[in-house]
Amino acid sequence: MTYVFIAIGGALGACLRYFLSQQALIWFGKEFPFGTLLVNVLGSLIIGFFYTLIAQGYVQLIPWRTFVGIGFLGALTTFSTFSMDSLLLLQQGAWIKASLNILLNVFVCLFAAWIGSKLVGFKF
Repeated sequence: MTYVFIAIGGALGACLRYFLSQQALIWFGKEFPFGTLLVNVLGSLIIGFFYTLIAQGYVQLIPWRTFVGIGFLGALTTFSTFSMDSLLLLQQGAWIKASLNILLNVFVCLFAAWIGSKLVGFKF
């Protein structure tokens, strides 16, 4: 059953990643890897929120960690693409864009994970 949860979550995450990446191209163009940044920030927000739900006992660890944490978020977010985007920018001599990409992915994603964890206690 574990692999079924991973597979279903992964399929959903991969489809959302593709959709958001395509939308980012339409919205922002190709001059900067906004699609990768978008999915990484969104994934960080979700993981902060979701793992806080688990830690506080609102959501059971099994099967949800496997479905969301490994499957869905594993397919949605992409450190390898972030790394390649940054390397390509560096190879093109776009030092400012590469630096911005690295800083945004690291710091905005950390901030998004923190915000996600804080949303658990927020009353909508």
